[in-house]
Amino acid sequence: QVQLVESGGGLVQPGGSLRLSCAASGSISGINTMAWYRQAPGKQRELVASITSGGSTNYADSVKDRFTISRDNAQNTVYLQMSSLKPEDTAVYYCNAYVTLRFTFQSKAYWGQGTQVTVSS
Repeated sequence: QVQLVESGGGLVQPGGSLRLSCAASGSISGINTMAWYRQAPGKQRELVASITSGGSTNYADSVKDRFTISRDNAQNTVYLQMSSLKPEDTAVYYCNAYVTLRFTFQSKAYWGQGTQVTVSS
């Protein structure tokens, strides 16, 4: 019904930058909150940042002032601009979207497949 496709992960040196993208497609009437989560090896998945359809944002304390979340509502796409990256930012990053489905108008949360971000020298 709904697919989330992430891109932009990779290997970057400490202090570097990366930009993640996540495009939602399918039977979409609207998208409320979009968010990025991450999961490091041996750790629980954690919220990195979220953004509502109106543009209100929320960040984990560990990424404030370094990461910026934004979205293009017309393209059903969310972005995560990551700067001043640290080795502890290494994780698989997952996109999440709370979608209202076309025709049924049910609301459900969907996940992307994840994209690896590795911060290492």
